[in-house]
Amino acid sequence: MNKYTLLLLAGLLAPLAQAATDKFGEAVDLTKLIPVAELMASPSEHLQQAVTIEGTVVSVCTKRGCWMEIAAQESSERLRVKVRDGDMVFPISARGKHAYATGMLTEIVLSPEQSRSYLENQAKKNQQVFDASAAIEAVTLYQLQPIGVEIRETH
Repeated sequence: MNKYTLLLLAGLLAPLAQAATDKFGEAVDLTKLIPVAELMASPSEHLQQAVTIEGTVVSVCTKRGCWMEIAAQESSERLRVKVRDGDMVFPISARGKHAYATGMLTEIVLSPEQSRSYLENQAKKNQQVFDASAAIEAVTLYQLQPIGVEIRETH
């Protein structure tokens, strides 16, 4: 091949290489990598610390792209990655792709009323029966507020 053919091939393949990874915000810090399952086994130990998670994108906000859920491959444990509307917009096409997210783990403690509503919505989502008369304690949720996210075709 001559140098013009190589330049043409490089020009045609460059967009394909760039399309393989979508980057949002700052660079992901792989030195802070912790499996989602390990993080969720003891979330209080990691609160307000910079961590990086990786896994498969299993759900994305369909309204504004302001959150996505990442599941560990070795378990069904999920963690929501949430940004303020417009800070980053995660594409719906990210579902099923591999993602890395660096950010701070935060805790959200729901009131008993909020917990009841949350658990009722979860039951509906999972097509389960919800017992509204059951006494419900406050539910604690965890989510990652990212500063950097990468969504890759493969890992």
